[in-house]
Amino acid sequence: MSEELPATEALAERPALDAFDIADGLAAIVGMQARAVEAVSGARDSLAAAAAAAAAAMAKGAIWHTIGAGSSGRIAALDAVELHPTFGLDPRRICVHLAGGSAAFLGAIEGAEDDATAGARDLACVNAGDVAIALSASGRAPYVIAALRAARARGALTIAIADDRDAPLFAEADCAVYLATGAEPIAGSTRLIAGTAQKIALNALSTAVMVALGTTYENMMVDLVVTNEKLRDRAERIVMHAVPCRRERARELLGAAAGAVKTAIAMAWLDTDVRAAQDALARNGGRLRGLR
Repeated sequence: MSEELPATEALAERPALDAFDIADGLAAIVGMQARAVEAVSGARDSLAAAAAAAAAAMAKGAIWHTIGAGSSGRIAALDAVELHPTFGLDPRRICVHLAGGSAAFLGAIEGAEDDATAGARDLACVNAGDVAIALSASGRAPYVIAALRAARARGALTIAIADDRDAPLFAEADCAVYLATGAEPIAGSTRLIAGTAQKIALNALSTAVMVALGTTYENMMVDLVVTNEKLRDRAERIVMHAVPCRRERARELLGAAAGAVKTAIAMAWLDTDVRAAQDALARNGGRLRGLR
C-alpha cells in the first residue's frame, strides 16, 4: 500500500528528528533543503521550455493564472502578486486561484483541496491563449487537477509543477515540470523541501518570462512600480546607473516620465521628450536593450 503513495508522503530513512536536540535538528532540516536546489536544477530543461512558451503567450497579452491548494497555492499566490510591483505587469493580467479562496491564504479551509467542482468553476474565466500554472506537491489535489483541466479545455497554455513523477496533474499539462525532492524531513509536510523547490522553480519561471518581455535592463528592474520611498530611491539609482547621471538629473527625468524608469532612461539616451521616448520603446518591443 505504501508503494502507491506519492514520494512526498514517504517516510525518510534517517534518525527521528525528535531524537535530536534543537541545534542538531535544525541543522539536519537545513541540510536537507539542499535537495530542493538539486531538484530544480534537474528540471532546468522542462522549466526553460515552459518559460519560453509562457513568454510567447504573455507577449501576446495573455493573463497569468496560478493555481494551487494549501502550501502550494500560497507559494503560487506569493509569486504572482510580486509581478506587478517588480516587473510592472498590469494587475488585470494576474489571476490567483487558491482552493478555498482568499480566506485559505491565512487558514486551512476544510475540504477545499478536494473540491474538483470549485476548481473547474474557478477557471471558467480563462481565455484561449492565457497561461495557467498549477502547483501541487503530490500532483493529486482534485481542485488543482480540475482547474488545470478546465484551463486547458478553454485553450490556455497549461504548466504543471509537481514533486511526484507519477503526478496525475501532469496529464493536464502542455508543459510538465517534475521536481524530484523525495521524502520530507517530516513525512508529508510539503511546506519543507517540496515547498522550497516549488518556490525556487516558480520564481525562476516567472522571472525568466518577465525578463524575456523586456522588463529588465542588465540586472535592473526598469519596469518597477514606485510605491514607497525605498522604491523611489531604487528608481533613481537605476536611472543614475543606466544613463549615467547624477541623482538630481535622475529625479528630473523621472518626474518628467511620471515615475516610469524605462521611459526616463530612454529620454536621456535619445535626448528626447516623453512621447518620443515611449514611441521609440514601442518600436523596440518595449525593451531598452538595442534602443541606442
